[in-house]
Amino acid sequence: MNRYKLLTPGPLTTTSTVRNVMNEDRCTWDDEYKEITQIIRKQLLQIAGVSEEKYTAVLMQGSGSFVVESVLTTAVRPSDKVLFITNGAYGERMVQMATTIGLSHTQYETPYGEAVDAADIAAILQQDSAITHVAMVHCETTTGILNPIEAVIAVAKQQNKQVIIDAMSSFGGVPIDVSALQIDYLVSSANKCIQGVPGFGFVIANTERLAACKGVARSVSLDLYDQWQAMKVDGKWRFTSPTHVVAAFAQALIELQQEGGVAARYKRYAASNSYLRKEMQAMGFEPYIDEAHQSPIITSYFYPNEGFEFTAFYEAIKQKGFVLYPGKLTDADTFRIGNIGDIHLADIQQLVIAIKEYMGVEVS
Repeated sequence: MNRYKLLTPGPLTTTSTVRNVMNEDRCTWDDEYKEITQIIRKQLLQIAGVSEEKYTAVLMQGSGSFVVESVLTTAVRPSDKVLFITNGAYGERMVQMATTIGLSHTQYETPYGEAVDAADIAAILQQDSAITHVAMVHCETTTGILNPIEAVIAVAKQQNKQVIIDAMSSFGGVPIDVSALQIDYLVSSANKCIQGVPGFGFVIANTERLAACKGVARSVSLDLYDQWQAMKVDGKWRFTSPTHVVAAFAQALIELQQEGGVAARYKRYAASNSYLRKEMQAMGFEPYIDEAHQSPIITSYFYPNEGFEFTAFYEAIKQKGFVLYPGKLTDADTFRIGNIGDIHLADIQQLVIAIKEYMGVEVS
């Protein structure tokens, strides 16, 4: 049993059934285990709404950042150039990766609290014909903003650019029509909206695009193309895979389906987020992101007054059974509350009571 409810964007609170699956040890070479991998790959394509003829799913060891870097090092050639669209720390991390790898790139940056403007992207692409790829974060958990990937991708595709989407904190919890949007590479992680545990991430990749990436990668372990070539044969990972995590993820996928799929999970997340925003504002906690651009994943709140001390607040709420998340901003004092994972409206209601008691607000 968990001591706390994790109100974070991942790792997150998991169900006991997901955790219990990890009690069994599994062999990476065993056919039964390899079949689990193959089932996961098919189910991910189903969630993405894409066909097995045009897309493939590749699993990769490591955190979400490992998998983002695997795409950048594999899918971008020395002759290519990437436009990174950033309004948070995770978009900026992609730029850092590109710099380290040595990729030709440029950056379109907006303030953390502002959504991306597709018209600006169109202008940049028209001015710089050397750009071959456009990369951006969907749900930027730095603030909780949900970027308008539909509008940006439409602009990119009009000019025949490849698109890389970091959907780390949205895939499985926010509907994304990968096929209709013609996303070339979508990246996410086991420990986010599908509600598994940390240990690997995955890429939903356009098969034709990925097939053209042989020999491009500047890394052995992060070579997405080689990982795909090995995995598509029978589900065997190139290097030691996180067997317990993979089994837990398979169970989490079953539970996503039992809940009603992505649409039902999105509805649950959104209901919790809407209730929380309303109650927090009533207590004097203003959200950092306006409602029109707020994701249902995580919300950033300004400190309510100059005397507010987050560490004391954090510890008091933790004693009530909830773990919150510090802010990740440079221009304002904020903290964050997530509502993904095995978190339901009743949990958020209990959280609100705990915060009211801390703030000295009457609990009705």
